[in-house]
Amino acid sequence: MKVNAIIAEYNPFHKGHAYQLQESKSQTGADYTIVVMSGDFVQRGEPAILDKYTRAKMALQSGADLVLELPALYAASSAEYFATGAISMLDKLGIVDTVCFGSESGKIENLQRIAKILSEEPDTYVQKLRTLISFGLSYPTARNQALLDYDPGLNDCIDLLGSPNNILGIEYIKAIIKRNSQMTPHTILRLGAGYHSPHLDENYCSAMALRQAITNGRSFENIASFLPEESASFVEEKLRNHDYLDCDDFSQILFAKLLGECKKGFTEYLDVSESLSQKIVNHLYEYSGYQSFCNILKSKDMTYTRISRCLLHILLNITKENMALAMENDYISFARVLGFRKEASPLLHAIKENSSIPLLTKLADAPQALDNVGAKSFKDMILQNHLYAGVLACKCKRPVENEYQKQIVIL
Repeated sequence: MKVNAIIAEYNPFHKGHAYQLQESKSQTGADYTIVVMSGDFVQRGEPAILDKYTRAKMALQSGADLVLELPALYAASSAEYFATGAISMLDKLGIVDTVCFGSESGKIENLQRIAKILSEEPDTYVQKLRTLISFGLSYPTARNQALLDYDPGLNDCIDLLGSPNNILGIEYIKAIIKRNSQMTPHTILRLGAGYHSPHLDENYCSAMALRQAITNGRSFENIASFLPEESASFVEEKLRNHDYLDCDDFSQILFAKLLGECKKGFTEYLDVSESLSQKIVNHLYEYSGYQSFCNILKSKDMTYTRISRCLLHILLNITKENMALAMENDYISFARVLGFRKEASPLLHAIKENSSIPLLTKLADAPQALDNVGAKSFKDMILQNHLYAGVLACKCKRPVENEYQKQIVIL
């Protein structure tokens, strides 16, 4: 059995993702493809626009065999933590042969070359990096110059570090190297519009363009051609019922959280510095919404996305201690199933035989299957999932669905 894996957000799932699923299975010769997918919250520091079960179903319809949830502790964190958490889960399953990702480069050798230096951190590279930062250079600029000083041969490919998917790909490779994992990285050239392109004018548009079209009220007809045919009908129903979320749907909850904790500050939360904490306090009464507050707080040193992530960490109670405990416990403690194809039963059996972490198909089994650290991580994830479900239910004026009562997707 040959198993391929993909790490994704699918926010939302579109034709480019379907292409990657099909092409990765073809190029790697895999019998099965596992997807580790961000749950209800994503790396940009926002709620996923469509719920995780909808996105898992779309992935399964387009070629995935098994979809596992990446908890918000990793899914809503920096590229390094995002990659490390996902790679940890895949490695612990004990059966994954290749990890396939899309990139603007399409050349695995160059990505591996950079990842090797960044993971091993040779002394001469680290010393040069520190010197350049002390001179006032930004971290990305200093890192690139230090890499070139260490390996001048990188001159033709140093610009790889300026593209989002390349950066994530390098982080995946770094995580594989640091774990001394036997999994092999494989990349596929990304097609169509760029990662940040807001335009719906390519055969393969970006997920950002689709999100903007949905939240701006564009009709389904405007986006239908960018979605796999198998998924179009139920995505249309979601849009018709306004059954989707963006970060401004969490504006009131976030303000209540910030107001309630402003006296003690926010430095206990992951990625929140003393200066950012104070800035939040100083500008709290200028608050008019999630997105507008991110714009108030952003600066040359802190991007919108980083601010949004920090605010989401506060909202979801993701603390520095949470991440420290996870790191001490080698990151992921369980693999939660969101959906699978019936034909993939041999894959599920192989995971149960080889995995070093529990494969959770029934949430009620978690307390007996997990150690103390894993149980706390699981409890935090469920609470965060219920927050998402509650906000979505209120928006759609329906009762909240209990996470324990939701059925995994089986095709």
